Amino acid sequence: MYYVYLLRCSDKTPYTGCTENLKERINRHESGYVPATADKRPVALVGYIAVANKYKAFAFEKYLKSGSGRAFLKRHLL
Repeated sequence: MYYVYLLRCSDKTPYTGCTENLKERINRHESGYVPATADKRPVALVGYIAVANKYKAFAFEKYLKSGSGRAFLKRHLL
């Protein structure tokens, strides 16, 4: 199972990622091991979606990072 997840950083910016092990990945964000969020801690998990297919999960992550995906998140989650 793959997880597409959304974090809210301390500066109120969103971070979208994809992983196979959600708990470990969140711990890495909280510990500062992820360069993109290391200086934006603490981070909070806003939500995630589980996807069985690896390629569909990464495609969904890519969509959420696009202009229309960011607009979708702003309208529905953030």
